[in-house]
Amino acid sequence: MILLIGATSYIGHAFANGLRRRKDTFIPLSRKAFDYTEFEFLFDYVRKIRPTLIINAEEIGETVFENKEADSEMLEAERMEMLHANTLLPQTIARVCSLTNTPWAHISSGSIYSGAKVVQNGRLTVETDLGRGSLRQLFHSHPENFLGYTEHDEPNCSFKSHPFSFYSGTKALAEESIRQYPQTYIWRMRLPFGECDEPMNFLSNLQNGFQLREGLNSVSHLDDCVSACLELWEARADFGIYNVVNPGPVSVNQVIQMIRRIRKTSQRFQLFVYESMPLSTEPVFPRSECILDNSKLARAGVKLRDARDALEHALERWESRSAPRLMGLT
Repeated sequence: MILLIGATSYIGHAFANGLRRRKDTFIPLSRKAFDYTEFEFLFDYVRKIRPTLIINAEEIGETVFENKEADSEMLEAERMEMLHANTLLPQTIARVCSLTNTPWAHISSGSIYSGAKVVQNGRLTVETDLGRGSLRQLFHSHPENFLGYTEHDEPNCSFKSHPFSFYSGTKALAEESIRQYPQTYIWRMRLPFGECDEPMNFLSNLQNGFQLREGLNSVSHLDDCVSACLELWEARADFGIYNVVNPGPVSVNQVIQMIRRIRKTSQRFQLFVYESMPLSTEPVFPRSECILDNSKLARAGVKLRDARDALEHALERWESRSAPRLMGLT
């Protein structure tokens, strides 16, 4: 039996659906129903029900900082809420799981990285700004020259480096504090998307006016990647960090062209090029582009379809609905 923490979040909801499809027995927990942030409550609950696995899908995204007119006290309160959900809660779960000998999985984010490894003039260099015109041109002609960060690479978009968003800082700090614990999976996703119009869906954000830079990114088809995570558990793959993204980076412009072609729309998109919108002056909050290497996932026997195929498939089956705008990316 699996215990799903944060079952009402965007990713948590996808895990709940994935577990139902597999007919797995699980208990979905939301913070409204049970305060799992309290160590004593969670410890007693886990010791009582003895789950075979705990999945932590709880998080607070970046949208809390969109309101630039909010006063400093409000912003500070929102930062504290994000820190508790994204960093302190995983530490609490890790302690509980260590004391009860319970395997667990933490859903993390590729936003803890900026850029990619790029082969230029026969040399491999780390480029942290993938929106530059020269890099976009190189990607167009030689996409094979762009290599993603592996699970062995230290995050370079965290409180220890600059620039970073507070969100990426909290997610990187969580990883640093929990990876020492035994029987721990860390499953990283990046810009999750799917067929349904949802506030946290990367494709919804694009179509609803979210401001993005013209850069390169790895992406995660949510159903694909949830299934991949559950396959890792079912196969009892080695514990550790896994980049759970669909193979092949894509440019934001490529995704926009897919939207226009498949959905037959002529809408205008709020897309900023690197030279006119540097990372440090982005209108909402700092956000970087990044590419992740998912070869470790493939070596574990889990294969995912190409990112472009997954994006096209989602757009061909798109289900629109009226939804609140701009709830953030991961």
